[in-house]
Amino acid sequence: MMRLRTMLAAMLVVVLHAGATAPAKAEMRTFPVLAGAGAHDVYPAPDGAVWFTAQSAGKLGRLDPRTGRWDLIALGPGAAPHGVIVGPDGAAWITEGGQNAIARVDPATRAVKLFPLPKERHAANLNTATFDHHGVLWFTGQTGVFGRLDPKSGTMAVFDAPRGTGPYGITTTPEGRVFFCFPCR
Repeated sequence: MMRLRTMLAAMLVVVLHAGATAPAKAEMRTFPVLAGAGAHDVYPAPDGAVWFTAQSAGKLGRLDPRTGRWDLIALGPGAAPHGVIVGPDGAAWITEGGQNAIARVDPATRAVKLFPLPKERHAANLNTATFDHHGVLWFTGQTGVFGRLDPKSGTMAVFDAPRGTGPYGITTTPEGRVFFCFPCR
């Protein structure tokens, strides 16, 4: 059975006691989710829940670690979600490879809004996303693209990656700079 692993606070925290050389004990709990769902990425929600992509099921999951209950939200026909993050608006934002789009899921209504990539950027193999300090979503696609989406206007731009295929992880630094990486070759 597929299991989603999460620490109680949705992150690993190591606490050292003053003068002690060993870290404090941490507790790990596992939560069963739909068998065969293909649980992939996880991200903590502001309310203490945990979002997760169910790649094989084509859905977005939301787990409440306090109760162990979870539910799945359908993202649309052919969906194959990869990464999930929470945006400045509190919504879940998903790199949705099956529909070649960025998906936004409203946490209250569970409504799904798709932002499709331009037709000439079909099969981008979307991976991960990050928000910059201006609220713009940046994303990567393994077929050799990276791009940005302005959620306010819906404007999207997709660019060729400088080293071709392989862009994967992406992050925003505390200074606001966006970096993405390529796998080692």
